[in-house]
Amino acid sequence: MSHPLPADEAEALFGRMLDGGMDDQAITRTLVTMTERGETAAEIAGAARAMRARMIRVAAPASAIDVCGTGGDGHHTLNVSTAVAIVIAACGVPVAKHGNRAASSKAGAADTLEALGLDLDAAARTAETTLGTIGIGFLFAAAHHPAMARIMPIRRAIGRRTIFNLLGPLANPADVSRQLIGIARPDYVPIYADALAQLGTAHALIVSGDEGLDELSLAGGNEVATIRGGTVQMSRVEPALATLPTAPVSAIRGGDAAHNAAALSALLAGQAGPYRDAVLLNAAAALIVAEAAPDWQAGAARAAEAIDSGAGRDLLARWIAAAR
Repeated sequence: MSHPLPADEAEALFGRMLDGGMDDQAITRTLVTMTERGETAAEIAGAARAMRARMIRVAAPASAIDVCGTGGDGHHTLNVSTAVAIVIAACGVPVAKHGNRAASSKAGAADTLEALGLDLDAAARTAETTLGTIGIGFLFAAAHHPAMARIMPIRRAIGRRTIFNLLGPLANPADVSRQLIGIARPDYVPIYADALAQLGTAHALIVSGDEGLDELSLAGGNEVATIRGGTVQMSRVEPALATLPTAPVSAIRGGDAAHNAAALSALLAGQAGPYRDAVLLNAAAALIVAEAAPDWQAGAARAAEAIDSGAGRDLLARWIAAAR
């Protein structure tokens, strides 16, 4: 595995892993070697195809998008992408939110939504329905990727990042064709974007804060790749594009699920500050991807209106009530 694999060979290899055709030692050796030399776009795309072939799919509106990050950035911030999902759904853009419990942070999307009162088991069962009626659904990764049960103990034993940390956003069970994906490695943005282009996407943004944040950062600059029609275009994005101020990452430091849920509730109630600004910046990106806003400034303004009108808070309440 010291040499890079073509996409079709990578897909076959990861298929064997997921289907139980490789022993633990061989899987460990493969994953560690691949990580140490650096995964290629073809390998990421091939591995993602293997996961997609084995996932449990849900139907979603054709206009549905996903907003999520790869995690693992080590900054332990408040749940930005979860808040963005609620806000843009309140703007009328259906969101198939693919997520899981925390792996390295104190509170993942699932943990925080549960602390807000969302019954995760019910939300998973009703995701297809709530996507169509309310405009949002939570696709609990563990429920839609049963083949990953074979891999999880091996990943825990390895105890470090592997290619599987990159694959979650590329295997959304709703087969969304529009995405905002944050990754924690700015240098990997073009490689990851190339992988998504190979997988086919209508419109996507891959973003990474300069400090290794797996979302658009207020702290300064961001590496951004725009994928559309199989082409990738790199750019730099700063908060000023959305008429937003800068703020250090420490200003949106999170805590446990209860802490993050309280912050998200306050945000939806209209509380100003860096958390709101971070959500507005990322929501603007998501609305651009959904073609629901023409530019960063208009996107941030539309997201702010969804918060200040109470639409975001109302949507969350309806979602919690529906997932029973």
